[in-house]
Amino acid sequence: MLFTSTRNNELSVKFSQAVRQCIPDDGGVFIPSSIEDLRRWIYYINEETTFCSIAGTLTSAFIQDEFSPIICETIATDAFPFEPKVRQLDDKLFIMELYHGHTGLQKDFGVSYLVSYLESTAYLNGGSAVFLDFTHGGLGALLARALRGKHNVKAVVVYQKGTVAGISDEDFAWNGGNIYPVEMEGSEEEIKAEISKVFADKDFVARYGITVSNTTNVCRLLGQIFLFPYSFAQIKNKVCSDIYYACDGGNYGTIMAGLYSWRFALPVSGFFVPATAALGTNFSGSPVVLDSFVNLKDRNSANPVVPANLERLESFFSNNSLMMKHFVYPVKIDASDEETAAKELFTKYGVYADKETARAYASVKQSNQNIFDEEGCVVLTAYNHPSFQSDYCKYMLGEAPDMPDNIKESLIKVDLHKPYAKTYEDLMNIIKELK
Repeated sequence: MLFTSTRNNELSVKFSQAVRQCIPDDGGVFIPSSIEDLRRWIYYINEETTFCSIAGTLTSAFIQDEFSPIICETIATDAFPFEPKVRQLDDKLFIMELYHGHTGLQKDFGVSYLVSYLESTAYLNGGSAVFLDFTHGGLGALLARALRGKHNVKAVVVYQKGTVAGISDEDFAWNGGNIYPVEMEGSEEEIKAEISKVFADKDFVARYGITVSNTTNVCRLLGQIFLFPYSFAQIKNKVCSDIYYACDGGNYGTIMAGLYSWRFALPVSGFFVPATAALGTNFSGSPVVLDSFVNLKDRNSANPVVPANLERLESFFSNNSLMMKHFVYPVKIDASDEETAAKELFTKYGVYADKETARAYASVKQSNQNIFDEEGCVVLTAYNHPSFQSDYCKYMLGEAPDMPDNIKESLIKVDLHKPYAKTYEDLMNIIKELK
């Protein structure tokens, strides 16, 4: 599979270059230029097909001649010692839980896959990679676990002061581990601005193999595509109708992963999502991306630190809101809708819903599509373990779920006893030390 740019469809690069380069020189983001039709394979997968098997098969189909099927299977096997859980709640409602990984976060899937890909390909082809990311805490704990035992991938993870958590002494780069957590003073926006200055030095980025672990990196996004054929395989023999997904918007990577799944012939009928200022509807009910009012050529370059999946969404539908209307359903919901949805999930199905899952369910219930009154079924996507929002659950439902030990460990605060970084130059010096 070859990749092009959202801002230059004449560009054509292999998967490995798209992953390593992260952002095209034209300032857009990488997207697949073509995807193989996998209709015959889809017919054969079922509830006995493992998540690893699906990930390995799709890796081979997408990467094709860059690496052998055996290497592709190795990448998937190393990435996924865990898998999603898909449960049937009633005849027309399923839930796909994405919080059974290293740290109870949806991003466990994409980040683990990206780490495995970089480690495996660096071992075969030489070289190394360094992640440079901002985190509120969860990403640092995840990278610490995903990078244990790796030899070719390291990470510099930047926190606001006092927010480092979930990293053991063995993980620290100064103790022989693969992660270098660093604290900076200032707001999130100010810190991200300093990180962006590092990426602006393209020679430095290329010399030290710097990339990001968010969905700006197309490999991270690819790791989320596997979720859709897996959920389909789990339910295909239980339904005979259209399959819709309901999910919180987040950074819209999940929607893009689902749309790419549809492109290789997976039967996906559409996505319900709470409307936001970034992705809402116009007077006729068609979805509208706020950024689309500014021509791509007149926009600033994509920032590696900030995922640009809405630009991918625009590109996917060629900025045609009428086409988008048939697949993406932004729904306006309010606090009352959210509360009703959270309580219904708990009382009817015993599901503890965090705020995002409640909003996703509310978007289906409040939609004018009437899916539950017709022949469609819905897969509700639950991103993160509800125990992260125990206070919310307690307030909404009167009780909260138990927190698994792996999540408790990811939340333990850590005192680094290291000086704060002040500027992007301090970050560059740290990266030099790692090498």
